[in-house]
Amino acid sequence: MMLRFKQILITLCFLFLFQFASFSQQRNFEVIENKKIAYITKELQLTPAESQKFFPIYNQYNREIWDLKRAKRGIEVPKNANSFNGGKRDVIAFDAKEVDVKKIYRSKFALVIGQSRASQFFQVEEDFINMLAKEYKSRPKR
Repeated sequence: MMLRFKQILITLCFLFLFQFASFSQQRNFEVIENKKIAYITKELQLTPAESQKFFPIYNQYNREIWDLKRAKRGIEVPKNANSFNGGKRDVIAFDAKEVDVKKIYRSKFALVIGQSRASQFFQVEEDFINMLAKEYKSRPKR
């Protein structure tokens, strides 16, 4: 009886730690995403009205890009596997698809913030990623 109780207690503790780690990781992602949104807003000088229209489109774009990146790494099979060399991971096909997605969304962004800032968005996004990488590299090693 006591041994069974210990097993249950250890299992519960393990599950709690796993859940906490998962929550912490999700929270870190949200913090980074919030920083990214603030950075994009500042760099593109979005008005509140523009932000309200821009970010739903951005969220859609972001989901599509993340889905493509996961598929490229083999984490997830794309819905239309036929376009990716019969379901095999063709890196060039994924890169081409990413360019296509960016072109489509540049047009959608342009309807809200104009052609110039829509084109600038991709550089701003890349600058943010580079800034984040520098911050990560400059962190003290644990």
